[in-house]
Amino acid sequence: MEKLVNDFSFGLFFWQMLIFIGLIFLLKKFAWKPILDSVNEREEGIRNALLSAENARKEMANLQADNERILQEARMERDAMLKEARELKEKMISEAKSEAQAAAQKETEKAKAAIASEKNAAMAELKTQVSSLSLEIAEKLLKDELSNKEAQVKLVEKMLGDTKLN
Repeated sequence: MEKLVNDFSFGLFFWQMLIFIGLIFLLKKFAWKPILDSVNEREEGIRNALLSAENARKEMANLQADNERILQEARMERDAMLKEARELKEKMISEAKSEAQAAAQKETEKAKAAIASEKNAAMAELKTQVSSLSLEIAEKLLKDELSNKEAQVKLVEKMLGDTKLN
């Protein structure tokens, strides 16, 4: 190190300083400025990318919230439709039951009316047959009793005895 201090030359130092300052100026103009510009552009690009990513994240969160809301609305609508369908089913079943009961009641009433009509017809026919049989029996009895003169007189006296004059 002593040798460097002893061999020190101001001319060489001046030219070295001049070259060094020129080199710094050239580097600043042609190397550092483009390097710093590209670093700044890269930094700005990264900042923009981060902002875009943050905006995209916020938009995704909004979309997820919208999707959840839409899903909730769809579930509510589905539940309402199912409830309405159940109510409609119950209504249809109850209407069908009441219609079936009314039809059964109507058929029962028709059957009862038909049975009553048939019963009345049978009773009328039975009465007709009984009266016809009674007349035949009476006719035969009268023929037997009136065939004899003594029996006729007896019958007339008996009938006269049964009727009282007022």
